[in-house]
Amino acid sequence: MKVVAQRLFALHGVDSISVKDIVASAGQRNNASLHYHFGSKEALIGELLLDGAIRVDARRQAMLDELEEEGGPRSVRDVLEALIRPVDQLTYGDERDNTYIRFLANLQAGHRDLVRHYLGDQWNVGYRRCLDHLRRLLHEFPAPLLEQRMSLIGIYANAIFAAKEAAMDVTQPNRFWAPKYTIENIIDSLQAVVECTPSALTLSLLDAPESKGGAHKRKQPSRSRPNS
Repeated sequence: MKVVAQRLFALHGVDSISVKDIVASAGQRNNASLHYHFGSKEALIGELLLDGAIRVDARRQAMLDELEEEGGPRSVRDVLEALIRPVDQLTYGDERDNTYIRFLANLQAGHRDLVRHYLGDQWNVGYRRCLDHLRRLLHEFPAPLLEQRMSLIGIYANAIFAAKEAAMDVTQPNRFWAPKYTIENIIDSLQAVVECTPSALTLSLLDAPESKGGAHKRKQPSRSRPNS
């Protein structure tokens, strides 16, 4: 039932899927079976979140432990390898894994409070260790810009691997993701995001007050009227 529910949530979103939909797709006879095993739809969502998060976190921490035992991570690339590869591995997983990233991306888009509630700080230790290493390695970078960029690489990675997961979840191979350099190129791209030198304009706006919605409007140059 968990595999069926995760696929439905991944493809259609959690708000569009009812207990009845899950039970019917799982071949069960009544809604009581879901409540018996999980207690509620929200509890089922929480259990699915933990299933994937625990596996990703364990892989991340193992990679970081190995790097730290050798005196690292010594580079941003090392950190991004530990951050990204455990997520990429899910796209090659079994039926438990091959819808998890889309399921998580849907939840983060509309139910971030639910994600925070179930994962808290316990099941993203590897993620937070990665961020601490990035802060150490990029300590000369303006802190507000670095914090925003670290959030951006998380957003970008979710979108990238949700698309990759969807492309691999079909019988017809997708040539876009097939090249052997794909994961290396993805990590290259995310490294460029976090390490790119800020523009003079970005730096000039560091202390500017935030406008409504967090966007700063650039002043448009005035246009002179033509002589009549």
